[in-house]
Amino acid sequence: QLQASGGGLVQPGGSLRLSCAASGRTFSSATVGWFRQAPGNKREFVAAIRWTGGSISLGSSVKGRFTISRDNAKNMVYLQMNSLKPEDTAVYYCAADSAGLGVRVRPGEYDYWGQGTLVTVSS
Repeated sequence: QLQASGGGLVQPGGSLRLSCAASGRTFSSATVGWFRQAPGNKREFVAAIRWTGGSISLGSSVKGRFTISRDNAKNMVYLQMNSLKPEDTAVYYCAADSAGLGVRVRPGEYDYWGQGTLVTVSS
């Protein structure tokens, strides 16, 4: 019900846009978030957006470089990643908090997860 796509190999300083396709009524008012996990690291909050109202939160390590947006008509959420750094290399996951009462930053607050998409930033 959540499908992430758009990962790949990009050089430092480059850009990528990740997409998260949501299907099902469960997500009609959900908060959708992006998390990432590098080998040996904990899952890290990247960004989230409320479906209703559009409130946004960004992780401190990506502020000023990443943006999150949504297209309600298409049930899509996007993560635009600019000025990518090698330390951004990770598997990126989209997730949904079906309650949608706020913008959550902890993985445990999300009840639906998509499969990950690998982003590799390397020259």
